[in-house]
Amino acid sequence: MLHIPALRWGEPYKSLDTEKLVRFDTGEVIGEMSKIVGGLVERDMRFAHRARSALRDIPPAQLLEMCKTAGELYLNGTLEIGGEAQTPEDFVRLQSATTGIPYHLCRANMKKNHFVLHNMPQMLDALTRGLDLNILRKGYGVEPRGVPLSYQAYAPVLGIVLPNNSPGVHTLWLPVIPLQVGLVLKPGPAEPWTPYRMAAAFFQAGIPKQAMSLYPGGIDIGMAVMGASQRSLIFGGQATVDQYKTNPRVQVHGPGWSKVILGDDQADNWEKHLPMIAESIAINSGRGCINASAVFTPRHGRKIAEALAEKLGPIKPISPEDPSSLLAAFTTPALALAINTEIDNDLKTPGAHDCTARFGQRLEAHERHAYLRPTIIYCESPEHPLAKKEYLFPYAAVVECPHDKMIEKIGSTLVCSAITGDAKFQRELLDAVNIDRLNIGAIPTTQLNWLQPHEGNIVEFLFRNRAFQYADNALAI
Repeated sequence: MLHIPALRWGEPYKSLDTEKLVRFDTGEVIGEMSKIVGGLVERDMRFAHRARSALRDIPPAQLLEMCKTAGELYLNGTLEIGGEAQTPEDFVRLQSATTGIPYHLCRANMKKNHFVLHNMPQMLDALTRGLDLNILRKGYGVEPRGVPLSYQAYAPVLGIVLPNNSPGVHTLWLPVIPLQVGLVLKPGPAEPWTPYRMAAAFFQAGIPKQAMSLYPGGIDIGMAVMGASQRSLIFGGQATVDQYKTNPRVQVHGPGWSKVILGDDQADNWEKHLPMIAESIAINSGRGCINASAVFTPRHGRKIAEALAEKLGPIKPISPEDPSSLLAAFTTPALALAINTEIDNDLKTPGAHDCTARFGQRLEAHERHAYLRPTIIYCESPEHPLAKKEYLFPYAAVVECPHDKMIEKIGSTLVCSAITGDAKFQRELLDAVNIDRLNIGAIPTTQLNWLQPHEGNIVEFLFRNRAFQYADNALAI
């Protein structure tokens, strides 16, 4: 049986305690994974400085070439995982089996990761605003104007607690290695496949093994990784965001509440933008924080909702192997049931209508898994509870909202795609501090510019720029 060990600074470690990896629909055991204890993480973190030291021994240009090689190996190579050879098709089959994600979406996320690794030089050049990476490596340098400057890493490694919901989130931590900072990863229990395959690709490309650790396990392992790391990154719901939002050591990625908004000048042209809105809602099975969870419009809300329902409502669950499969399964049926019940309860509050109800039951429950079909809700006002929800499936509320109240009422928004040519409104959007990523024009919320930070600049999170001076002939390094 396939056994996935922990990696302690690149060295495999098989624990006595294991967790079964099972197929989401049949319960067939396809492998097992070591489960370790938090004390092991804490003990290993005493050697975290070795990870950064090993990476700093390699010139940045060489690390970037290694990243390109790793990207090719990850996408196309046969790599050793748990002592067994894994082809790209093996990877897709295994990832789909434990996550319920359709095969073609697994492949699409592989291509995203490959793209980031292949284009890492351009990405880091953009994220650092052209900073010579050797300055991060040495800790100091000189600006083009001749002014000395210094950058200091906050920590030798970045600890990350990874999720299960979308393999696409792994693009966020790929730049860490070429920034000469080590990685300590706690894989998601149902999606260990991406971090392990990526680690194998990095190692085969020449990245030092002591630069990475992977610690599978339960919640206690996630807490151990975060507790032992001076800088950490975590994914979670609003409760996780609230818990860590004031902690400067933690970069937290939670719900996005991304939105499409129609300006007063474009609301009458809504039909033209319907395909873009539908893509924003449903691509990647609606599981990303960049998927639109609401569409705000000053008028025609009911018509827009009905048209979106006509487009998305007929989508049904089919085999994940089918290239036309658009829905990912919930591997925990109770979660899908809870979401379905919450939506139905909120629909009892006047002022909302489920426009997709006519296409059949939202919940398709099975013994070991469940599906939620696309759901489009029309809300008469932004005050309705369903106008403020985000779920892990293609869900969106179409909300009627006065134009002059729109920016205030959309609330916290990770991605806002604003369809408007109104210069005054565009200026207000640019000044809105509740919007993180802003798209002006008919750009899907899910269309990323990889030369810009997805959510928080990883370079600024890992390094600080400090004042630096040195006397003539005083600098010995």
